[in-house]
Amino acid sequence: MTVIKNYTDIEQSKILAKILPLESADMCFGINDDTLKYNNLPWLIPYYKYTAKEFYVPCWSLAKLMILLPSKFTEKGKYSETTYNIDIRKYALNENTDLYQIAYGNYKWYEDGNYSWKDMINTGEKENLIDVCYDMIIKLNEQNIL
Repeated sequence: MTVIKNYTDIEQSKILAKILPLESADMCFGINDDTLKYNNLPWLIPYYKYTAKEFYVPCWSLAKLMILLPSKFTEKGKYSETTYNIDIRKYALNENTDLYQIAYGNYKWYEDGNYSWKDMINTGEKENLIDVCYDMIIKLNEQNIL
């Protein structure tokens, strides 16, 4: 059975903290000698703020990552521009497991009125939606789309 993640893990958070505006984080991990915990904070703790007792790592909830992903983006070519729309997919792997994937693409229309979807960029399929959101943010950043 799939365990649903509600926020980025520490490793994902450390990478996203280098890509996304820190004020976009809506949660954080607080690490001290006794426990590893997260806190839902009304304000953002500065990136990797270190005090004598605690070390904070900002993290992002699934809801926040979904907001940060653009609904569409446009690439301008030499002679034209193309708009790519988001496509969020959920597949049943088996009775107990779903897979998720996110893609950006567009429709190609044919003279007979039919059309097909063409992915321009997509993530692999994973069991957690937050993991594909993370993957897509990395891919968009690598292509200077974010």
